[in-house]
Order: sequence, then C-alpha cells, then structure tokens
Amino acid sequence: MAAAFRVGLRVGDVVAAARFYGGFGFGEVGSIPGPGGEPVMTILSRGEVQLIVDALVGMPFPDSERERRTQEGPRGLGVAIGLGVDDLATSYEYCQAAGCTITSEPMDEAWGDRVFECIDPFGYQWEFSQPIKDWDASAGLAAAGESWFGKDS
Repeated sequence: MAAAFRVGLRVGDVVAAARFYGGFGFGEVGSIPGPGGEPVMTILSRGEVQLIVDALVGMPFPDSERERRTQEGPRGLGVAIGLGVDDLATSYEYCQAAGCTITSEPMDEAWGDRVFECIDPFGYQWEFSQPIKDWDASAGLAAAGESWFGKDS
C-alpha cells in the first residue's frame, strides 16, 4: 500500500471529497470510520500517488497551534497540486461542472504543456497539464526566460 508520493488533504466532508477526487482518476484504497460511522479518513490512489483525505474535525490529532491554524484555513495556502491528464478539455469541463473556481484558463506553457489551474470545492489549488505534441521545450524555455528576465539573463 506504500506509494512513491503521498499528499494529505484536510477537508470538511471526506465522503464528498473522495467522490470529487475520484473524478480525477483516484480510486479508493480504504477508509477509517469515525465514532458516528462516517469516514474520517479515506485513502485514494492513482498510479504512484496517494491522496489521504482527512476530516478537518474528528481526527485524533493533538490540539496544537498548527492544528488550530489548519482547521481555520485557508486550505493548502502556497501549495499547488499538479496532475498530468490525458484529456485536458475533459478535466476542465469536470472542474467547471463540479464548482471549482478556475484561476487560469487552459493555455500553452513554455515547457511544453497545456495547463489550467483551479481551486477545488475544498479550497485546494490544482494545476492540470497535458503534454503538447511535437513541442520544442528547450526553445520554449529559452523564450520564457527571456520574456521574464530580458535577453541578457
């Protein structure tokens, strides 16, 4: 069950989050029910990545400054979760329909991916990408560096 990469997300509704992330191709590995029977943790998997979806309230974490700040939010401040997809348009439509806030429309990036970003219904930022066929990444990166920092950088 060990994955090469794990991301833990704290959410207000574990069941809804697991269902939502299932739309990104994550399948449920298992869950732990709380005292009332509803899951307080669900583990999802997609390839070498696991999402561990924990309840914001109800986990047996010690009361600490960090825990209080985590519960207050905002969720995942400063972190963007990147996910490569086979069909960016379908992912974009799914996110729009699921109520995500689209923060950047699909666009071609210098490194050879078509990308869009959104904030999911649980407050986490996602960056979805799909490789562009026959893209010259080295020329694209050089052009991006020049546009960001000038020709002499």
